[in-house]
This record gives sequence, C-alpha cells and structure tokens, in this order.
Amino acid sequence: MPLDFTKHFIAVPTEFKLSNNTGCSWKVTVKLMNDRVTLDQGWATYAAVHQIEIGYMVTFKLLTPDTLKVIIFDDDGIEVVNKCGKHDDAFAAKE
Repeated sequence: MPLDFTKHFIAVPTEFKLSNNTGCSWKVTVKLMNDRVTLDQGWATYAAVHQIEIGYMVTFKLLTPDTLKVIIFDDDGIEVVNKCGKHDDAFAAKE
C-alpha cells in the first residue's frame, strides 16, 4: 500500500477487515516495511482461500477507517467471485 494512500487515515490501523463481494470478511494485520504499509498476518491465507493467482489484479476500496472492500480480477480482467472456503478461525472477522 503506497504511503500516499495512508494520508486518508488519521492513524494507520494495526489491523484491517477485508470485505469481499460475497459478504465474506477476513482480518489481516498491518505492518510498516520499507516505507510502505503492508498486509501481514492473514493475507497469505486470504489469498489462498480466495484463489488469488499471479497475474490477477486485486483492488482495495476504503469503506471505513479499518475496513477495505476487496475486488479480485483474473488475468482476463473478469471479476472473480469466490464464496469463502473454510476460514482459519484466527483470521475470520467477527460481524
């Protein structure tokens, strides 16, 4: 996440809830690394469960100060709609 994006925050949260187009929510921790805010714990599992592959484009829209809407597009530019598989309970966001 570029630092320019972080100007939209009063303070960058330590955790984000990722929400997708099927109502699935997932939590990931946030870490500052090399002058960038990165999604850390929980992201690799999210990417695997939602079958994000190399060449896919992932967009993030800030919904609330700690919630991002995630939309995934395949390498043909078609939106990927995956119902969430089994969540790791450590990362499934509580509604």
